[in-house]
Amino acid sequence: PVADTSTMTAAGPTPEIPAPVAARAHRHARARPWRSLALAGGAYLALALVVWWHVWSSHPTSTTTCGCGDSALFIWFFAWPAHALAHGLDPFFSTAMNHPQGTNLLANTSELALGIVLAPVTWVFGPVASMNVALTLAPALSALAMFALVRRWVSWTPAAFAAGLFFGFSPMVLVSLSDAHLMDGFLAIPPLLLLCADELLFTRRRGPVTVGVALGLLVVAQFFIGLELLVILAICGAAAAVMMAVYGLFHLDRVRPHVRRVVVGLATGAAVAGVALAYPAWYALAGPGHTSGRVWPTLDLGFEGASATSYVVPAPPPAGYYLFSHRIGGYQGLTLSDQYVGLGMVLVAVVGLLVWRRDRRLWLFSAVAVVAGALSLGTSHTHWLPWALFAHLPLLQNVIPNRFDIVVFLCAAVLLGIVVGHAVDAVRATPAPSADGPARGRVVRWAAPLVGTAVALAAIVPVAWFLRPMVPMVTRPVRLPTWFTEVAPRLPAHQVLLVFPVPYQLLESAMAWQAVADVPYAMVGGGGPTGAVQRAGAEEPGAIAIGRASFVFSDQELRPGDVAATRQALAAWGVTGAVLPDEPGLAPYDRVTSVAYTTAFLTAVTGEAPVRDHGSWVWPVRAADLPPGAGPPPARVNGCVGLGASGTPTAIRQVAACVLALG
Repeated sequence: PVADTSTMTAAGPTPEIPAPVAARAHRHARARPWRSLALAGGAYLALALVVWWHVWSSHPTSTTTCGCGDSALFIWFFAWPAHALAHGLDPFFSTAMNHPQGTNLLANTSELALGIVLAPVTWVFGPVASMNVALTLAPALSALAMFALVRRWVSWTPAAFAAGLFFGFSPMVLVSLSDAHLMDGFLAIPPLLLLCADELLFTRRRGPVTVGVALGLLVVAQFFIGLELLVILAICGAAAAVMMAVYGLFHLDRVRPHVRRVVVGLATGAAVAGVALAYPAWYALAGPGHTSGRVWPTLDLGFEGASATSYVVPAPPPAGYYLFSHRIGGYQGLTLSDQYVGLGMVLVAVVGLLVWRRDRRLWLFSAVAVVAGALSLGTSHTHWLPWALFAHLPLLQNVIPNRFDIVVFLCAAVLLGIVVGHAVDAVRATPAPSADGPARGRVVRWAAPLVGTAVALAAIVPVAWFLRPMVPMVTRPVRLPTWFTEVAPRLPAHQVLLVFPVPYQLLESAMAWQAVADVPYAMVGGGGPTGAVQRAGAEEPGAIAIGRASFVFSDQELRPGDVAATRQALAAWGVTGAVLPDEPGLAPYDRVTSVAYTTAFLTAVTGEAPVRDHGSWVWPVRAADLPPGAGPPPARVNGCVGLGASGTPTAIRQVAACVLALG
């Protein structure tokens, strides 16, 4: 329902909206509160299906952005909760990946809430299908949540629809979803948090305890979707609270009667969230498999900032970016800037603020957008930027600052909806030039929506035109090497595999293979920060040698100490076998740099020739039987690699035989 517009500015009636107009809108919305919500939701879902047309028009159980790169990691994140619930395991932690240290899902971008909710889809159709459902619902639900928020503040429902469209199908959402980054692309919670804040502070139709409980549950939901975004929302929310508090100090007579309500509501929300998140928060920060310090030990994420000019003039990706991302398994289509707001949106916001400057909502959301935009710039080696205040604080050092752009888009969408609503109300309230009432009514009936539509299109069309090359999304089949469909499901229990390409060395497809096969084995290494070789401890030299045997851009050769370090690592990890897929038709991102070199490397390490099984080379590994010593001379092993130049099975066997002959 649309709230009484006299409460929306927190300072009495809004002069720009005549009482009869507001009253008509209020009665209309209360009479059919769910009809417009259903119609808007249906329209957003239809558009989301257009975005993901290549998924739903082909094979949604086996086709998605690709089973590679970060998408492979997120397929795994959808597979594990369903697998854990079905087998009575811990959904927060798994040693199936990154064995034996394990993976703490709460310390990763696991979107655990989505994985648990969609577990029934995973059980029936598999993790690719459940991820596709989430990818499709993400823009639709994000848009619908924004629609529900802005509809409270406008008398013309299409204004709220435009706000939802701008937010849910923004570059931030679509570009994030192209790599399955649902922690940044599933944005249904932030508008609902704002809706609760509005209900608590201004609308005041429901009791503070009820609103507080809803607020707390939304915080819990956001925690399990994306903790980083929750932190970003908390920072920007604190900035907004300071602004409103300063305003309240100069209007104590209006604020004082509602202080108790606000305190009760916020305390209730804090209690609900605190009780529900006490254990998960401890688990994420100090539980098994948690990370400490920088999540990426070699990266200073504070420098991952946005560009001030790219809000209106998006910079093209660097030359060679597509070749790089397509080779290692990034999104296989065109990747655009995720921060493009568009000059049209900026003009709508600025003009709207100047024309309806008495509406304090416009000032508040504009100010928060400026704060978020400034923080999104990150830090710099040459000059001071606001994020420098937070960049080196514990936990906050792991926030990627350009993700503050989510708040920029949130505020921009709200501003768009309010300005469009004001434009329509202004036309409706224009005094008649003559006494011809019916004629004027007909003119207003047509002119008001035309003006509102024109304002909305001025903001939306530039962004839509910018995004047109991405729609529909490019997809690829998730193809498992035959060994993982025919052999892996029948493996004995408690198998620990070293799978090539190893998922911590840029190529991450092995995680998708394990997930789609329903996790029939444990795997050493993994994606995400827990898989970083710097966290391998005493086994780091071996992990580095294995990674170099999996994928490098240059200088792939055996080095002194590699064999001994790898043997130590395999024994410590409890590896029982190594698998190297090598069959025709595998995508580049599913293949190691050189099958011949990887074969020579593993043969030198294990002292055994591989067996070809269902298109893969397989080495049994028995820690107690691994040969002692430093292994054969590296230079001579490297010399054997040339025998496999043709890549045929016969040539690969010759490589293995050459290495074994070295003794």
